[in-house]
Amino acid sequence: MTDPAAFPPLPAYPPSPQEPLTEQVFGETVSDPWRWLEADVRHDAKVADWVAQQSRFAETYLAALPERPALAARMKRLSDYERFGAPVARGAVLFYRWNAGLMNQSPLLVVDADAPAGTPGRVLLDPQHWSADGATALDAWVPSPDGSLLAYTVQDGGSDWRTLRVVRVADGTVLADTVQWVKFSGLAWLGNDALVYSRFPEPRADDAYQALNYNQSVWLHRLGTPQSADEPIFATPDLPKRGHAAAITSDGRWLVIESSEGTDPLNTVHIAAIDQGRIGPVRVLVPDLAAQWTLIDGIGDSLWFVSGEQAPRRKVVKVDAARDGARAAHFGTVVAETADTLAWAGMVGHRLVLGYLRDARSHVVVAGIDGGGAVDLVLPGLGSVDGVSGHAADRHGYLVFSSFTTPGTVLRLDPETAQAQVWRAPRLTFRPDDYRVDQVFAPSRDGTRVPLFVVRRKDATGPVPTLLYGYGGFNIALAPWFSATTMAWLESGGAYALANLRGGGEYGDAWHDAGRRARKQNVFDDFIAAGEWLIANGVCPAGGLAIEGHSNGGLLVGAVVNQRPDLFAAANPGVGVMDMLRFDRFTAGRYWVDDYGHPDVEADWRVLRAYSPYHNIRSGTTYPAVIVTTADTDDRVVPGHSFKYAAALQTAKAGSKPHLIRIETRAGHGSGKPIDKVIAEAADVQAFLAHWTGLHPRA
Repeated sequence: MTDPAAFPPLPAYPPSPQEPLTEQVFGETVSDPWRWLEADVRHDAKVADWVAQQSRFAETYLAALPERPALAARMKRLSDYERFGAPVARGAVLFYRWNAGLMNQSPLLVVDADAPAGTPGRVLLDPQHWSADGATALDAWVPSPDGSLLAYTVQDGGSDWRTLRVVRVADGTVLADTVQWVKFSGLAWLGNDALVYSRFPEPRADDAYQALNYNQSVWLHRLGTPQSADEPIFATPDLPKRGHAAAITSDGRWLVIESSEGTDPLNTVHIAAIDQGRIGPVRVLVPDLAAQWTLIDGIGDSLWFVSGEQAPRRKVVKVDAARDGARAAHFGTVVAETADTLAWAGMVGHRLVLGYLRDARSHVVVAGIDGGGAVDLVLPGLGSVDGVSGHAADRHGYLVFSSFTTPGTVLRLDPETAQAQVWRAPRLTFRPDDYRVDQVFAPSRDGTRVPLFVVRRKDATGPVPTLLYGYGGFNIALAPWFSATTMAWLESGGAYALANLRGGGEYGDAWHDAGRRARKQNVFDDFIAAGEWLIANGVCPAGGLAIEGHSNGGLLVGAVVNQRPDLFAAANPGVGVMDMLRFDRFTAGRYWVDDYGHPDVEADWRVLRAYSPYHNIRSGTTYPAVIVTTADTDDRVVPGHSFKYAAALQTAKAGSKPHLIRIETRAGHGSGKPIDKVIAEAADVQAFLAHWTGLHPRA
């Protein structure tokens, strides 16, 4: 076996000058010599020059890795398969996303709803041609009730900002209507000629991608009018932290506005009756930020919600929206909380479709709107379903099933029989039967059983280099998913493991609460325990474990590398939150205090200071090989987090293994990234991880 340290040699890192800066915080001195790297690369020449030098350095190193050509070729082949998104039916038209295989962006197609199975669709929107670099993407899209128009949002360069447009379905004509500064918005049609959306005030041009987001409000846009004529519907200027997402029931009877302040699943609900295209007075339905209330749909004056009120694993509640007064008189539970976690719910054909998580695996139930007659939906195997496409009056619903070894398969649901048939399935370039998927439970430091999926080839003998992925935050559950780039690692002979850590939503509120704020260390302990289990149980050899995580998962990777550098051979913290003392000062960072705590509160600050990746790099300790990944235009987790962390790691005496930063251009936090950039980044990262774990893929 080739010694990974022997090739390629590592020259000196590009300079990362330190500018002395110290602050006294709660009686302690905090040094931040790379704060200058927080400046926006678009407007700061010094930061832009640092980015250019680091990018050239990483590119030279990664291009020389002998593992890269085989992995890149394998990823391209495994990504080259026809795939479909879940269709949406409106009027006589079926709308769906499609990709022939290696299209940088997936077009939106339309087909007659009653066309024979397999009838090819007509391209309505093709974002492949929206920009020369393929980095302008079609994001959300919603057809009008009669199917004659489609509202859609455009994402450019990976930014969270969206531009709202409208296209005529019959001939593909894009209307003149343009709405800007849309972000974190719902999108709903009021009849067939007006749209309800959420937006923020227009930011300063030089601060649009770093300024904190306050004062979101809900607006009405009537087609054929300029944005300046839009009508305000709902705002909370006395509560500027509140964000608002609006929806309209599929029968057009009620406007429902859900408002929250952070990332906690807690929200208020306001409603307004709709009569002859006019929105009536907005009134409060749920006044307090005390539980989750997520609209499922409405029929007449009845509204159905997923609710977390006295239900930490969620239930379904029916509300009589026409009544006011004592809640007991018009709120009623129709599906009680169960031992499984209710992750999502929909309504199709006047039936409830309920998506549960059972040990992080999807379990779908179809029931009457009164909760009775529940039937389990048979799924193709151990995997995940993220939701159902369909409304109360629709004859069919559509679900997408995927697993570690099965790309998205679209199922058409008959709500009356609670049976689903394959509507579209991908043609694969590999054999799923060649792989095995096991679910095990690793004991964490305090004895908590942590679910862990392990995927590998059936013919794998003995320990093999293993890639461990984790997230552990914000009540987000990780279920089995398909990734063509991950399949390249598996096909090359490695193993892949997915850890369901505390802080996520796999087991309801208690699981989430056990991994946030003062209990955040539990997440790191769970991940470390998962890595130790893989080695102790012969999945992975000592010295063969790589770890990966993105966003909050990037924070996870940075924290555990500091705490247990001896356990890991290589690490990829992607678009991570790395400075836990200043995360709340940029863009959406203020929302995250629900999970992380407040840096300006001493008790929270001390917890954050204890694990902040940037502040806890241990000079004089041998670190694993680290490849940091971010994008220069990320306005969710601003790239300054990764810039500062990489500069500190390169400057510290942290061993001889490489500590690189790979900086993508016009890619943002991840969504909307063209497939050529997805493959290029994944090939770089996996080649790096493979090189330092001893995985040697053959061409």
